Amino acid sequence: MSHKRIPKRKAAIAVGGAVALGAAVILLPHANASQDGASSDAATAPKTLKATDASDLASQLAGLLGDAFAGSYYDGDKQQLVVNVVPGDNNNVIVQAKKAGATVREVDNSMTELAEGKRTLKTEATIPGTSWAVDPRTNKILVTADSTVTGEKWDRLESTVRGLGSGMATIKKSEGTFRTFASGGDAIFSGGARCSLGFNVTADDGAPAFLTAGHCAVAADEWSDAQNGQPIATVDQAVFPGEGDFALVRYDDPATEAPSDVDVGGQTVQITEAAEATVGQEVFRMGSTTGLADGQVLGLDATVNYPEGTVTGLIQTDVCAEPGDSGGSMFTQDGLAIGLTSGGSGDCTVGGETFFQPVTTALAAVGATLGEAGAGDQAGGEEAGGEDAGAGEAGAEGAGADDQAGEVGGEEAGQDDGTGYGAGQGAEDGAGDDGLTETH
Repeated sequence: MSHKRIPKRKAAIAVGGAVALGAAVILLPHANASQDGASSDAATAPKTLKATDASDLASQLAGLLGDAFAGSYYDGDKQQLVVNVVPGDNNNVIVQAKKAGATVREVDNSMTELAEGKRTLKTEATIPGTSWAVDPRTNKILVTADSTVTGEKWDRLESTVRGLGSGMATIKKSEGTFRTFASGGDAIFSGGARCSLGFNVTADDGAPAFLTAGHCAVAADEWSDAQNGQPIATVDQAVFPGEGDFALVRYDDPATEAPSDVDVGGQTVQITEAAEATVGQEVFRMGSTTGLADGQVLGLDATVNYPEGTVTGLIQTDVCAEPGDSGGSMFTQDGLAIGLTSGGSGDCTVGGETFFQPVTTALAAVGATLGEAGAGDQAGGEEAGGEDAGAGEAGAEGAGADDQAGEVGGEEAGQDDGTGYGAGQGAEDGAGDDGLTETH
């Protein structure tokens, strides 16, 4: 089989890479030193952090606080980590948390109580069209019901929420319908199904592969980069429904170049590594239908009851998506891979709730790594891209998707139909050329 070459964009967004801004060390003996050389008293004031560094700090504080920890979130306006604690004999660790740079807030519901509430919902209200996740900003479980939850189903859900007790959960009605975002059309294809490539990765044996949504992969084993085209990749592992919505798909040609970047429409964001999501974090999503969209993380460890079954462990956001965006990449402007598009309600006109598979969980489950597959391509980008780097129109025409593909690469790249972000492709409809600023 021929060596598959994927073009690289010359106009790349300047990204800072994943830096450990001190969140990983501020709990060490020198944690009392202030950020700017100020007095030791000032060291107890909340520190300004990047969202990813706040996530690192939150993980450390969760272990430090133990049972007193009741969740955390990122205040984007103030660039501060807010940590919830339940009252008790924890003055010492709370002081330590403050010295580490977090804003500490006392709340009523412990993580144990919130987890028990989620178990009750699972037992008594697993109804298609519902979801729930802990919202640390309200210290409650946010329960959402789509437009199909009516009559007896709505009554059952309401009754279950009331039974959790006052101040434990809130219920919200969504105008849309929860569904996975697969559709017939263009991007990566298998029969009549269309999805989106998420991130290129390296499988545990060193072979090139990519991550996408599990609900795409369980529908078909072989995937092409053009409608009715020859398969280029075969499903290796897939999970859906159940504990996630993810799949590892191996390229059939072991010489396939698989760079770790996301094409956002004429520019690329280099993906350096996978990272955990943080509530309040600003994120971007690329998909073959709607291109680039942005929003915030609303909740973690979300449970979604799709018509096909229940999926757990997802990230809840307000980022829009539409059919065909399934499997697409969610990432940060700093080049961190966060999630894979799973499903939700609404669209990029009216908005709605959208759920994502955490990339870190998917990588651990399939034994793959992110950020290494494209090393050779990064060193020889001109050779990898060749003259095809500017041949977007030809590639889009070959895939039959001129109206969405835009300038996405050459025919030889084979993914000119908006397949892919991780593979250096995108959808012009939703992706601007002036950086990560596009909102739907």
